[in-house]
Amino acid sequence: MGKTLVIYYSRKGQNYVNGSIKNLPKGNTEIVAEFIRDAVGSDLFEVKTKKTYAEDYRKCTEEAKEEIKNQVFPELIEQLDSVADYDSIVVAGPCWWGTYPMAVFTQLKGLDFIGKKVFSLMTHEGSGIGGSPVALRKYCVGAEVGEGLAIHGAEAAESKATVEAWAKRNL
Repeated sequence: MGKTLVIYYSRKGQNYVNGSIKNLPKGNTEIVAEFIRDAVGSDLFEVKTKKTYAEDYRKCTEEAKEEIKNQVFPELIEQLDSVADYDSIVVAGPCWWGTYPMAVFTQLKGLDFIGKKVFSLMTHEGSGIGGSPVALRKYCVGAEVGEGLAIHGAEAAESKATVEAWAKRNL
């Protein structure tokens, strides 16, 4: 088993949960990323944008929709410059309009994935894994795309056993 990195974007605060808006102290994707770290000893890298998205969930989704539509790659507070030390990379995020938040793509664009194995992980409220495997093939050129995992966001905190089993099987 080689060294693993989890690159993730997570939204705390207002989120859509089982049909209503709830205020989450920790984002669902962060919870799941930590389960992976605990299961296989991976490193974590949180993608953080310079621009702050609206606190209001519905406004945030409209901002995200515009970024995707216009292919806007938001600036990041910090950016990884290499994944050379890793064999496997999990790219984790909430499913926004069928794919990752554009900030994730900002991070992925500058990395060399040749010879790496990448895995998609999406937290969602009904859209499953969305287009994340296709997105990884586009942005992680040269990588082998492995088995993805979709976790229902409302059940993220209770998904530890599922996430651990997936991580141990794949990473």
